[in-house]
Amino acid sequence: MNYADFWFKLDRLVAASNLKIDRPKGSLHPRYSSFVYPLDYGYLEDTRSGDKSDIDVWIGSLSSRTITAVICSVDLEKRDTEIKILLGCTSEESQVILDIHNTGSQSAILLVRAEVVVVGA
Repeated sequence: MNYADFWFKLDRLVAASNLKIDRPKGSLHPRYSSFVYPLDYGYLEDTRSGDKSDIDVWIGSLSSRTITAVICSVDLEKRDTEIKILLGCTSEESQVILDIHNTGSQSAILLVRAEVVVVGA
């Protein structure tokens, strides 16, 4: 398995896409007014996710907007699966996002990108 190729292709997808933040940190969810977005949330324009919408993206507090993780979720109520790309998220932020996607009829796992260590550099 070449895991590096997976992350490389995701990097290319993000780099080639326009990131649109439609729900800034602190804003309310349009249908669930008790939910406040803990981080900026948006999508990659002109992409396709499992729910037939653009691919969702969470943006964390790190200055680098590199992909730090991916959440894979299943929602039995909606009967769909999808991924959420995490850009520049700390471990704590990633856990908060994972907890959000593990409520109600949803279940999710977090795939964390391992840091690349270059020996002898």
